[in-house]
Amino acid sequence: MILSVLIIAVLSTEAFADAKSAVLIDAESGRVLFSHNKDERLPMASTTKIMTALIALEQTDADKSFAVKASDVAVEGSSMGLLPGDKVTLRILAQGMLLASGNDAANAAAARVAGSVPAFVKLMNERARELGLKNTSFMTPSGLDGEKHYSTAYDMAMLAREALKNPDFAEICGKTSIAAEYGNPPYKRWLSNHNRLLKSLEGATGVKTGFTKKAGRCLVSSAERDGVSLICATLSCPDDWDYHTKLYNDYFALLKSFELEHLVPATAVPVTGGTANSVVLYAKPVSASLFAEEEEDIRVVLSTEPFLFAPVESKTVVGWAYFYSDSVLIAKTPLLTKNSVDVQQYKKGFWQKITDKFGF
Repeated sequence: MILSVLIIAVLSTEAFADAKSAVLIDAESGRVLFSHNKDERLPMASTTKIMTALIALEQTDADKSFAVKASDVAVEGSSMGLLPGDKVTLRILAQGMLLASGNDAANAAAARVAGSVPAFVKLMNERARELGLKNTSFMTPSGLDGEKHYSTAYDMAMLAREALKNPDFAEICGKTSIAAEYGNPPYKRWLSNHNRLLKSLEGATGVKTGFTKKAGRCLVSSAERDGVSLICATLSCPDDWDYHTKLYNDYFALLKSFELEHLVPATAVPVTGGTANSVVLYAKPVSASLFAEEEEDIRVVLSTEPFLFAPVESKTVVGWAYFYSDSVLIAKTPLLTKNSVDVQQYKKGFWQKITDKFGF
């Protein structure tokens, strides 16, 4: 354990000398593996579009076609080439945001979802609070600079962690290019991803680039190797491609995916009024990314119902197992009933039989 900490300290000092804010987290648990000024509030440029695209893709009408308005696409900066009257869908706009980093796509999506950009920005900030992003404030859906438009490397990494749980988002941001049909009338054209790591980094899976003069180079990326999934975020990092690559290569070499359910001790919960006095529990399979020495120090905490009333069905969730490393929660998994327990049928005594017969 001490050896791992020493190795991490050496790697982190060298890797992030030029980044204003940086963090590397385990995608599964959200555990911080390395940080450098991770909570410093800074402009985050087009990594903002992680939130915009996620909200757009969560809409039930994400594949419904509509025409963009001139006011929606009149925005400076990077573009996916939208023109007034073009027929698009929210899914196509998400593609335009995550690959071509289209500010026009972000504004058009905002107007479609909430009716206006200010109303959509309100949704963005509400979602940020729901996700516990305490140091994030949005002013635009595109990431153009604003006085109260800021985030942190940690918040952006946690936002990406949430976004990657959405299969549509994960699929889009992991593509090096996409053939999208839009226009008036729609026609096929190719959108290329600005994220160079998708081609240069082994196991890269996303997520989003960003740049303005004020924000500098911003990058939120993700990668997976041998069952270990990591997310890295840097704000104002001039050499972000190499920094992310170095961090991934260094930390993937130190981490391994471990199965944890076998660490859960045998346990049972009392059952009242059943054919059995208790029911045996089992843990649903779960894994975590750990340093080699950590597996021996994992602490397991169980939380279950104090007792159950019969009948009890098998595979019912009645508690949770929490796994800690140095007081940091690294994983959790539900505890389920291994078998069912029926209601106890009692033999009727003499007076109960009389009561049943005469209706007393």
